[in-house]
Amino acid sequence: MAMLSHAVGKRKTASARVFLKEGAGKIMVNGRSIEDYFPTAMLQNTIKTPLRIVQREEIYDVAVNVGGGGVSAQAQAVRHGIARALVLMNPELRPVFKREGLLTRDPREKERKKYGQPGARKRFQYSKR
Repeated sequence: MAMLSHAVGKRKTASARVFLKEGAGKIMVNGRSIEDYFPTAMLQNTIKTPLRIVQREEIYDVAVNVGGGGVSAQAQAVRHGIARALVLMNPELRPVFKREGLLTRDPREKERKKYGQPGARKRFQYSKR
């Protein structure tokens, strides 16, 4: 019977539900292949980082449901979810991922716009006269 692991990864407003099972190394994102959903090599490498670190790229199939945020935040949310799912399957991998910083959710969020101003930090131009 194939082992199955499920975890959630997050980044900014993006949230990714990750399902890991033993297989041939296929990664499906929202029902599409990883090459189709994340067209750039940089985003694909971001997602594959946790699998590459522990040499498990050809061992697990990954199915992901991801939404919210932009493509970069979604890729980082998927990476976070894969790392967490791998730790659930094999707790001995925890120190390896912890050292690489893959288990820590990036807490940075968008700062809210302040009233009476055009943005979060930007101010209207000062006029002396």
